[in-house]
Amino acid sequence: MCQRQSPKVLETQREGRPLRRRTSGRRERFLLPAAAALAMAAPAPGLISVFSSPQELGAALAQLVAQRAACCLAGARARFALGLSGGSLVSMLARELPAAVAPAGPASLARWTLGFCDERLVPFDHAESTYGLYRTHLLSRLPIPESQVITINPELPVEEAAEDYAKKLRQAFQGDSIPVFDLLILGVGPDGHTCSLFPDHPLLQEREKIVAPISDSPKPPPQRVTLTLPVLNAARTVIFVATGEGKAAVLKRILEDQEENPLPAALVQPHTGKLCWFLDEAAARLLTVPFEKHSTL
Repeated sequence: MCQRQSPKVLETQREGRPLRRRTSGRRERFLLPAAAALAMAAPAPGLISVFSSPQELGAALAQLVAQRAACCLAGARARFALGLSGGSLVSMLARELPAAVAPAGPASLARWTLGFCDERLVPFDHAESTYGLYRTHLLSRLPIPESQVITINPELPVEEAAEDYAKKLRQAFQGDSIPVFDLLILGVGPDGHTCSLFPDHPLLQEREKIVAPISDSPKPPPQRVTLTLPVLNAARTVIFVATGEGKAAVLKRILEDQEENPLPAALVQPHTGKLCWFLDEAAARLLTVPFEKHSTL
């Protein structure tokens, strides 16, 4: 059974209640660190955790990944399947994750399976390659076996690259009718896109494919390969990460507005898994829904 980490000093804020400060202790079971809080059921839009800075958010995210991995490796399947997104997450995880997972040792990392939520169809040494950036900045410091890092083949045409990536995922997730990641870490764009699923794009209606090609991405480069909504919504845990004031308006739409035509990120609602949002204060500044405010003092 997984052990929860002892709560650190937290500030907890809920809409309509005063800000209160608590220290760790047995009588304060309702104050949980972000990693432990994921064990609790939360109604849509999911558990929203707000951090005072991107640095504190990154540290909490890395600890959550480490804890989730430990729980999965101690379970019956004895493996941990993680799906990563690109953008600012690369530098955030590269800075925090190696130290967070180091206590578990190389034998633990040998049982990780790593995939990517979407990828640009560019060579791995290209500045836009998500895998290439992780390989340089993170995987060089995490001894995950290369055979367990699932990537696209950027030399194939985009349709074939999507089919090839889907085949690799099915091989890695044998026994699952659809790949079920233990943890997906997603970003969200100012337009509400996540992975390479963009507003009003036909791929939002895809229900059969687990991986889809896209040749008309409104954000360059135009050719990409992306996981589809059925895979995102099959995950055991999904964490959205968003920082900066530029995300505030779209987060309010996603988390508070009931739009007739929801933005792509709002369509991520795991069927049986948990949904969580990790935001910094700038990104969360327009929210009026309840959230947990975390601060290490």
